[in-house]
Amino acid sequence: MKAFTRRIFAFGAAAAAAVSLAGCAVTTGTPGSGNNSAPEQKDEYRVAYIARAQVDSFAAWLANEMKAEAEKYDNIKLEVFDGQADNEVENKMIENAIANQFDAIIVQANDGEAQKPYIQQAVDAGIVTITTNPRVEGINGANSVDANPYDQGGVVAKHALDLVPDNAKVVVLNGPGGNFHSTERRKAWQQEFFDKRKDVTIVEENIANWNKDEALRLMEDWSLANPDVDAIISMNDNMATGALEAVKGKSGFEDILAFGVDGTPEATLAIEDEEMTATALQNARELAQLNMKAVNDLLTGAEDEVNVDIGNPLINKDNVKEYVDLYREAGLIKE
Repeated sequence: MKAFTRRIFAFGAAAAAAVSLAGCAVTTGTPGSGNNSAPEQKDEYRVAYIARAQVDSFAAWLANEMKAEAEKYDNIKLEVFDGQADNEVENKMIENAIANQFDAIIVQANDGEAQKPYIQQAVDAGIVTITTNPRVEGINGANSVDANPYDQGGVVAKHALDLVPDNAKVVVLNGPGGNFHSTERRKAWQQEFFDKRKDVTIVEENIANWNKDEALRLMEDWSLANPDVDAIISMNDNMATGALEAVKGKSGFEDILAFGVDGTPEATLAIEDEEMTATALQNARELAQLNMKAVNDLLTGAEDEVNVDIGNPLINKDNVKEYVDLYREAGLIKE
């Protein structure tokens, strides 16, 4: 494992607005049973984006992309709120957005089940409502813009089949309990990897809530109890890079493999530096584009319902330079 080269990551709105990554085709999702009607036509619509947590590098990237994309719409005034990875905080923000009569609410749920009744309240109040990253199922009248988390985890899990050594010992880092992306990515790893590689042993598994510091602390303890771990299997890049920091420079972990999801700038650099092994891209720029288009179309009556997914290309050592170069050109990576 090569020494990690420190870079500065810029997630400013101006820089974020420039990125455009290849291989991320948009696919139409299965329409739901929503029956949203367009609000009264206005010159300007107030839209609340309730982000899950700004301490999460991907969530921060997505929030900045949302701001940048909203600036392209003269009729949309976007206000961003930080849910702080706290269900109570996020639920209160949804209630406040309803009380303040926003025209539309976009929710990035921390825990879909915990947010579901509050999101339903927004729909029932006649507010255009979109769930994104993750999609929250079972809400009558809501719209969604997301990726398919099973496919995200699956493309990485399939890639790992021939890379993880025989009789390997691995650790698994999960996102928040009840989070659609966390559970579906873990399901994909089970069905596409663990069920096929019966020789692989999970020596440790726990929830790190998408958080880099939590993953680092878990891995510090795990590495002491298990000095011969062969691979880190993480449901996102943030936790994977945190776990890698915990074993950086430690004897016996020089060749450890690490798998994530999101394709963040930090992860692409870690793959380039031979720290990480692979990830699947979840393009925040594309999510923001689709969210802003969806909310505009729903508010103006161009669409009655929107449910779409983005693509999830694999990033590994063979193609990582393409993504590093694109991030660098966009200003998301600075030397």
